[in-house]
Amino acid sequence: GTIAEQLARLPVPSMQQPLPLPQPHRNAPSSFVPVPHPDLEFFNGLGGFDKGGEEYVTILEAGRLTPAPWINVIANPGFGFQVAAEGTGYTWAENSRENQLTPWFNDPVADPTGEALYVRDEASGDLWSPTAQPIRDGGTYMARHGHGYSRFEHQAGGIAMDLLQYVPLADPIKISRLRLRNLSGQPRRLSVTAYVEWVLGTSRAASGPFIATEIDGATGAVLARNPWTPGSSDRVAFADLGGRQVAWTADRVEFLGRKGGPAAPSALAPGHSLSGMTGAGLDPCAALQCVVDLGIGETVDVVSFLGQCGSVQEVQNLIVRYRQADLDAVLDEVTAHWQSVLGAVQVKTPDRAMDIMLNGWLLYQTLACRIWARSAFYQASGAYGFRDQLQDCMALTLARPAETRRHLLRAAARQFVEGDVQHWWMPASGHGVRTCISDDRVWLAFAAASYVGASGDVSVLDEMVPFLEGPPLRPDEHDSFFQPMVAAESGSLFEHCARGLDQCLDLTGVHGLPLMGCGDWNDGMNRVGAGGTGESVWLGWLLVRTIALFAPLADGRDAERAARWRAHAVRVREALERDGWDGAWYRRATYDDGRWLGSRDSDECRIDSIAQSWAVLSGAADPVRAVTAMGSLEDHLICRDDRLMLLFSPPFDETLRDPGYIKGYP
Repeated sequence: GTIAEQLARLPVPSMQQPLPLPQPHRNAPSSFVPVPHPDLEFFNGLGGFDKGGEEYVTILEAGRLTPAPWINVIANPGFGFQVAAEGTGYTWAENSRENQLTPWFNDPVADPTGEALYVRDEASGDLWSPTAQPIRDGGTYMARHGHGYSRFEHQAGGIAMDLLQYVPLADPIKISRLRLRNLSGQPRRLSVTAYVEWVLGTSRAASGPFIATEIDGATGAVLARNPWTPGSSDRVAFADLGGRQVAWTADRVEFLGRKGGPAAPSALAPGHSLSGMTGAGLDPCAALQCVVDLGIGETVDVVSFLGQCGSVQEVQNLIVRYRQADLDAVLDEVTAHWQSVLGAVQVKTPDRAMDIMLNGWLLYQTLACRIWARSAFYQASGAYGFRDQLQDCMALTLARPAETRRHLLRAAARQFVEGDVQHWWMPASGHGVRTCISDDRVWLAFAAASYVGASGDVSVLDEMVPFLEGPPLRPDEHDSFFQPMVAAESGSLFEHCARGLDQCLDLTGVHGLPLMGCGDWNDGMNRVGAGGTGESVWLGWLLVRTIALFAPLADGRDAERAARWRAHAVRVREALERDGWDGAWYRRATYDDGRWLGSRDSDECRIDSIAQSWAVLSGAADPVRAVTAMGSLEDHLICRDDRLMLLFSPPFDETLRDPGYIKGYP
């Protein structure tokens, strides 16, 4: 039978198991017992899916935290923020690394925050926050991560707090609507304070001394500038409390106090008030405060805005427009957009949990997080990765083909005339890294052929795109970071794809397999073939599959090339079966000295999953061997007791051989 038919006969895990359950955080009380929640799917004691899988709800009680940061990335193409279940996160404009408006801490232990909302009882001085950070008062905190928004609910002191955060489809503004409802049975006077720490660059430590703040005379918003931010020196950041602010300060030392902190700001202690300080030379922040009176059972909304524009006039226009806007209608536009994108393809499998992920969350994260934000909790690069975003955009081919098409041309423009590419680059400046990583050359043709096959848009191959030019890597040089020049030479997208394939064919090793260079799909194996002679079995599978997809597109454009590629693919396939097969699975690669990695003779990384899975994905492996290889993968790499599927096994640990920085991974 076919590979698929044979694979179907393999024993597989039950498809009726729920999603993996988060384990208790190390700070969780040992006596905690999860209580089933009837309204949530796959509830595990911390949360579960709601609204048919469109929201993930986290319930934090009794001091509990999620076992790892549980964030939502909320963005439009030029602006966004990320926010965790505890309410922590940061905001950026234009580029999530180069132009952070508030701090990205990358601290998974303390998970501090540079943004906060505070609610203070003006009679008692009691202070709360609607989220679990920065103030944790012992009550229950509920976070709802949705497509394009996050919502937080908490009650304290007889006040119900509901915080909704989102960004519009196009404008550079973060909207935070705090709804307060008086459940106490008596009239209440409360103050609401919105607080942000300014960065306006890559790090607060570097940019803070150069930030100047002022109060805008037209709107009363706090404005902040950093004239030394590369590429953003003219931009103006702003913080606004919907025009309701009656007190403010731009001095972080004043607000927090020399011995204070976000959990107990000195400026919000009883008897204290905000001074109105702004200017240069401060420890920069924006703290804006208003006072609201709530009758018994009454509800009031307090809206805060955070963003950045190209000029003061643009800031003023944006603030005025959103103060007057129907913010519910703005949110409706956001949710309608995501329903359109995520509803384009819907699947139904025997696994309800898989359906929830496939029918919303995976594609949402691909577009919002991977393509627009290019940021997450552990990495805020702001850069495009050549292979990374090509793969991401392939996932959008059916839902947003124009996005895929646009990125194919964007990626092609980062290719040097010789055929290699920038492994990653910053979109504003074009600075990036030229490397000898091997697989980048192949992905453009793979992604282009996949897009054409799914969309029928053959015309994209005729789009003209300029090449880059810059100093080539020296024989002893593995990578080089610089800003290349746009070359005088241009070529069609087809020509860009073809040059990448041509160069990959030229870089063939003694076994007839592609050279690995300073890493293939696994960048961490950067010293396996750094000497220039190590070969990659996995890249052989990718190359064979790419030629099968792309060569038919070349038949009418460059038949000689197409014939050469097909002949080479036959030789690579023969080499894969002759030298790549290890008896029960496919090997991974050879080191520069010719010794095999991913072999039964290897003391570490004896079997690597990617060589087995791509034997199937390529459609090129011997069918019987492909089934055997996947059976070996199941035997050696799927740990059912721990509910883990391993990348390879055993891990790199004590071996004297140096595969690269992957050996340093936990």
